[in-house]
Amino acid sequence: MSRYERRALVASNTPPARAAEAQLADMGEWVSVEEADVIIALGGDGFMLQTLHAMLERRKPPVPVFGMNLGTVGFLMNEWRHHGLGDRLERAKPFKVVPLSMTALGVDGRTHTLPAINEVSFLRETRQTANLEVTVNDRIVLPELACDGILVATPAGSTAYNLSAQGPILPLGSGMIALTPISPFRPRRWRGAILPDKARIGIRVLDPGKRPVSAVADQREIRDVAQVDICMDRARELTLLFDPEHALDDRITMEQFVS
Repeated sequence: MSRYERRALVASNTPPARAAEAQLADMGEWVSVEEADVIIALGGDGFMLQTLHAMLERRKPPVPVFGMNLGTVGFLMNEWRHHGLGDRLERAKPFKVVPLSMTALGVDGRTHTLPAINEVSFLRETRQTANLEVTVNDRIVLPELACDGILVATPAGSTAYNLSAQGPILPLGSGMIALTPISPFRPRRWRGAILPDKARIGIRVLDPGKRPVSAVADQREIRDVAQVDICMDRARELTLLFDPEHALDDRITMEQFVS
């Protein structure tokens, strides 16, 4: 018997993904997401993040996800093929992804805790630069960072927004996270840091009334934050499945040689 006998099928709300969903729906028996041993996700990277976040919001342990690209970049997805799905699942290589946990204290005194699979980012809300204090393990490492923003990225997310902000690519299994500024103005020479993934990062907004800042955990935004604390959440580990010739660790490595 296959280790992934009970399969759920989910698709993004785009014509290509819906057409692929209809094609697969007639080729086997499917169960609900709650009953599944594995989830087949059809769409792009954004839909994959939505699927993973939906699992994190459920109480039951997450199940592996095998994505097929029907979006644009599809970095977190496999190639779309409608045939041979059973064999692909049996040969698939699993990769563990540990999300970040963001705890944000708003100016209004409310606290929000959200997971982030790719990155937590902080962005100025007005034309004025953000003024931030940055701590690592409760030690102040930057008393004042003037910038458009800053982000904390996981290895899985290091090739996304982090790379666009000139941050480093982190191999899977490196045990590191990236702390990357967005358009830093002062200190002018600071270009970010690579930290052990056990580090606890704190970011305090120095003037939230005059220079408001929002915090974004992947696709979910909290506006007007005063303080944010970030750490890895090892209790909520996720599993992505990839074709052996399309493995995520190799894709991340090869991104370093893309011109």
